[in-house]
Amino acid sequence: MAKSLNLYARVEDLLGVSDVAPILYSYYFKTLEKLEFSSLLDIGCGRGEFLAKLQQLYPDRDFIGIDLSSVMVEIAKKKGVKAYCTNISNLQGKFDIITAVFDMVNYLNPKELKPFLKSVEEHLVNGGYFICDINSYYAFSDLAVGAYVRDDDSRFVTVDSFFEDDIYYSEFTLFEKLKDNIFEKFKENILQYYYDIEDLTNSTSLKLIDKRGISVYGDEVEKHYLVFRK
Repeated sequence: MAKSLNLYARVEDLLGVSDVAPILYSYYFKTLEKLEFSSLLDIGCGRGEFLAKLQQLYPDRDFIGIDLSSVMVEIAKKKGVKAYCTNISNLQGKFDIITAVFDMVNYLNPKELKPFLKSVEEHLVNGGYFICDINSYYAFSDLAVGAYVRDDDSRFVTVDSFFEDDIYYSEFTLFEKLKDNIFEKFKENILQYYYDIEDLTNSTSLKLIDKRGISVYGDEVEKHYLVFRK
């Protein structure tokens, strides 16, 4: 998966993520305003935008990010984020809050979901919070399927995707410009898995204390925002 995520990291800025991020982040910020915490772990921290904003809001708190993409981690570090390329199961210590932003949980296959949530439980202090968002069925089955092309002066990327048997398949093909207008081609597949809210609540002893539907592009719910407590 790391190889696929590294390719994604190289084209993420072309995919419109920055348009959705402020809306999604606002849900997390509003929740965090109400909570007392001194430490926060962000799983799947990506380029570090979320943690960089939190560090500005709470300069006296301890923030750590982890991601399986070494490319993402290096970009996050350049933003001043304390980030590591590792899995949560390899971490030591406990945190007041753990987050998994931008449908990170959907990248876990069904065999990985319960062990992942178990690791989250183990790394939370008693009374700690796990906050995440997951894609809705509509987001996978209608909104995200199809093919599209994005490019800038040095990159040309195509994404072809379809949704079948609760699995979202996306194929990324990147043409990256080298010298003398020569392009190098890269291709990787990335899978995401649909989960409803019950799939998560039935896979953990954490208690769901808040849930909200998020709509960005229209009236349909595209993401479910979930807050759990240990």
